[in-house]
Amino acid sequence: MRLIGRNGPGAKPAATTEADTDAWAESPENHPGALPAQRTSGLTERRPGGYGPDSLVHVSARHFSAAIGPYGAMTEPADGEDGGPAAYDDAGFDPASFETALAAREQAALESRHRQAADDGDAEAASRLGTLLLRRGDLEDAEPYLRSAAAAGLRAAANNLGVLLHQQGHRAEAAQWWRQAAVAGSAPAAHALGLQLRDQGEEEAAEYWLHFAADHGHPLGAYALGDLMEHRRDVRAERWFKVSADAGHREAAYRLARMREAAGDKETAEAWYRIAAARSHARAALRLGVLLEERAGGDQPLLDEAARWYRQSAQNGEPRAACALGFLLRDSGDLSAAAGWWQEAAEAGDGNAANALGALHASRGESAVAERWYRSALDAGDQNGAFNLGLLCAGAGRDQQAEQWYRRAAYAGHREACNALAVVLLQRGDESGAEPWFSKAAEAGSVDGAFNLGVLHAGRGEQRQAQEWYARAAAEGHGEAALQLAVAQEQRGNLAGALERYRQAAAGGSAEGAFRLASVLDRRGDADQEAEHWYAVAADAGHRRAQVRMGVRAAERGALEIAESWYRRAAEAGSRSAAFNLGLLLARQDSEAEAMLWYTLAADAGHGRAALRLALLALRRGEPVQAENWCRRAADYGPAEVAERAGRLLGALHAELSA
Repeated sequence: MRLIGRNGPGAKPAATTEADTDAWAESPENHPGALPAQRTSGLTERRPGGYGPDSLVHVSARHFSAAIGPYGAMTEPADGEDGGPAAYDDAGFDPASFETALAAREQAALESRHRQAADDGDAEAASRLGTLLLRRGDLEDAEPYLRSAAAAGLRAAANNLGVLLHQQGHRAEAAQWWRQAAVAGSAPAAHALGLQLRDQGEEEAAEYWLHFAADHGHPLGAYALGDLMEHRRDVRAERWFKVSADAGHREAAYRLARMREAAGDKETAEAWYRIAAARSHARAALRLGVLLEERAGGDQPLLDEAARWYRQSAQNGEPRAACALGFLLRDSGDLSAAAGWWQEAAEAGDGNAANALGALHASRGESAVAERWYRSALDAGDQNGAFNLGLLCAGAGRDQQAEQWYRRAAYAGHREACNALAVVLLQRGDESGAEPWFSKAAEAGSVDGAFNLGVLHAGRGEQRQAQEWYARAAAEGHGEAALQLAVAQEQRGNLAGALERYRQAAAGGSAEGAFRLASVLDRRGDADQEAEHWYAVAADAGHRRAQVRMGVRAAERGALEIAESWYRRAAEAGSRSAAFNLGLLLARQDSEAEAMLWYTLAADAGHGRAALRLALLALRRGEPVQAENWCRRAADYGPAEVAERAGRLLGALHAELSA
C-alpha cells in the first residue's frame, strides 16, 4: 500500500499509469511499515487556488543566503578535529546546511499551500496533504484530510487512509477503504486487501484481489499471489514469481530459483540465483556459491567465483555464507583465513561454524578452546556440539562425561551420537541397552549404525537379520558392510556375486575388500593387471598382506628394490611373513647379519619357517643347542611340512648329541 500522490477526478496524469504506489505490504526482505518516497508528478505546476509553487527563479546559494539570512551555526570546527581543512568556504558559508534548511523551508511552504487549498475544499490538495502528514508519521493530523479526500472519491486517498487505519490497528475499517480503492482500480489497494484477507484465512477472496493486483502490473501483488499458490502447492506459483522477478523483485527471483532447484533444473536455478544475488539478496548469493562450488570439480575460477558470492552474502549478514567461505578457504589450505570467517559466523550464531572452530582447535591439541566452541555450537542449537563434546571427552579418557554428551545428543535425534552411545554400552557388556540405540541410529540413516546392528545380529547367529542390515549399510556406500556380504557370497560359492560385492567394498574404502578382490582375480588368472591394481590400492591403505603380495610380485619380476620396500613397510607394521621374506631377500644380497634380525623377529612372532631357517643357520655356525631350541619352536609353530622337517632335524641333532 504505497502512499498515493494525486489521483482522482480532474487530475492530470503524469504518465500512462496511476501515481499510487505501495509501501505498507512490502516483500519480506524490505522493512514492513516503511513509507517510501511518494511519486508526486505535477507538484511544481502553477495551479489556480494558490497551492502550486510559483515558477522557480534560480539564484546562487550565496546570494540567497545573503537575502534570507544564515542557516545554523557558522563556526568552524577546532583545528585538527576533522583531520582536514575547515568545512566552510572563506565567507563562512556551509552549503550542506543551507541545502538542508532550504529543503525544509520548501517542504513547509508546500505543506502550507496544500493546507490552505484543502481547507478551502480542494479534495486533491487534502489527499496530498494527508499523504505528506502520513509519511511524516503525523497520523492524527493526516486522518481528517485523507477522510475528506476519500469521501470525495479519490482512490489514492482511500488507499492511504487504509494504510493509516491499519497502522492504528483498525484493520476492519482499513479493509473497507482498500476495497473501495481497489474497486476503483487501485492495484496497491488490491494488494493490501489481498494480504489482509489472506491473514484472516479468507484465501479465495485473497487470491481474487492479489490476482487483480498482479494483473494490473503490481510486482508485490504478483509475489504475494505466487507465495499463496506455493503454500497451496499450486503449480501456477512459479508463473507469478517469474512475473514479480522480471519486475525486479529479488525475493521472487530467489523463490523461483529455489523452485527450479527443487525440480532438478540447476541451470535455470543458478540463473535466477544470480539475478537475485546481483540485487544483494544474501540467501541467493549463498545458494549461488553452493551451486558453483558443487559443479567446480577443482576448477579454480569457479571456486573463486563461489568464494566471491559467499563473501558478498556474508557481508550482507548471512552467517551460513561466512561458514561456507571458511570451509572453502580451509580446503584451499588457508586455515588462518578460514578460522576468521568461522569465528565471524559463530559469533553471529552459526553452530556449524562453531563446531568447525572446535574441530580446528581440537586438531591442534587445544582442548579447552575446542570445548568452548563446541559448547557455543550447542548453545546455538546445533546438537553436533554435544556429539563433538562426547568425542573430545572420549579422546581425553573422560568416558563418563563422553557417555553423558553422547546421550544428550542421541536424545535430541543425532544419529551418530546414537551409534556412539550404543558402542559405549556394548563395550561394557550392555547388549540389551545398546541394541535400541543402534536401531535408532540405523533407522535415522546412520550407515555405521546399520553396520553395527548387522554385527550384533551376526554375533547372535542371526544371519538373515545381519545380512539385511549389512545390505542397507552397503547400499549407502559402507565398504565393510559390502565386505561381509561378499564373504558370505564367496562361502556359498557365488563367485560372481562375491566379485560384485568385493568391488563395492573396495570402492567404499575397505582395504580388506580390495585385497580380497585382488586375490579372487589373481586365482582366476585372467585379470592380472586389475589384480595388481587392487593389491596396490590395499597396500597403499596399509593392508599388510597386500604389501607382502606386492613384494612377492615385484620379486618375481626381478624388481628387488621395490620388493624390499614393500617387505620393509609390512614388516615394520608387524607382518611376520614380510619379516621372513625380507630376511630371505637380504640373505640373497649377502646381508646375512640384517637377515638374521628379520628372521628372529618373524620367528618370535610365531613364523615356523623363520624358526627353521634360524635352526639351520645355528647348525652351520656349530651351535647345536641353539639349533635344537629353534627346531622345537619351528615344530610348534608349523605348518605341517615345517613341523615335519623340524622333527627330522631335531632327531638328527639328538642322535649327534648322544653319539
